[in-house]
Formats: sequence, structure tokens, C-alpha cells
Amino acid sequence: MPVDPVSSYYTSTVPSTSTTAAQKASMDYNTFLQLLITQMRNQDPLQPMDSSEYVAQLATFSNVEQSILTNNKLDALLSATMLSQAGSIIGKTITSADGKISGVVEAVRFITGGAIAILADGQEVPLTDGTKLSQNDSKEA
Repeated sequence: MPVDPVSSYYTSTVPSTSTTAAQKASMDYNTFLQLLITQMRNQDPLQPMDSSEYVAQLATFSNVEQSILTNNKLDALLSATMLSQAGSIIGKTITSADGKISGVVEAVRFITGGAIAILADGQEVPLTDGTKLSQNDSKEA
């Protein structure tokens, strides 16, 4: 029986880097099912594979897929929460955790794992533990 090279199969089934994790999980899930069916068709009838292993693998893969989808939903929720909170600190005075940088927040930039407040004078303050946020003191003459 001729066997196709692994590299040609790999390049035709692996998703591009622009696809989302959910799409990758779905593609991998479908690939798993195709491999499972192919394996069942081509197994040795004198030494069949244990069907309980197939079911266990399928259940495990399904759990992984659901975890990926849940993580994507949580990431979206976290992003929405961060945007909402960022809007509430614009115009307020912020002081860095070490107390060296202070000023009025003009914008907020999000980075992997957190956010950075951009002050009116262009300085940046990472929003970390110990960062102090306060109302502006508006003194009228």
C-alpha cells in the first residue's frame, strides 16, 4: 500500500497563522475524525484496535476544543472590561508604583498582559500593583 509523505499532508491540513484558535481547534478536530475513520478502515482485521481508546481520544479532544472556545470567550470579555475601565481613568491623575512619575492620563495603550497609561506630557506609566489613581484637583481662581 503506498503511503503519502507526511510533509505534504502536514502542509495541506495545518491552518495558516491568521486563523483563530477556535478555527484551529475545529480543523484539528476534523482532522482527528478523518484519521480515526481512516485508521478504523485500514486496521488489521486479525488484530483490531480497542474501540474504547478511540472514544477516550475523541472525548479528550472534545474537552480540549471546548476549553479553547471558553478561553476565547474569556479573552473577549477581559478585553471589553479593560476597555471600559480604561475609559474611566482618562482625565484622572495617576502616580507610578515607585512614585517617580505622575500626571494626568490622556490615553491608555493595551499590551500583552496589561495596560499602560499615557500621560499628557507623553510619559508612560504601567498599570501594575501599587499604581495610584486619584481625581484631578480642579482649583478655580
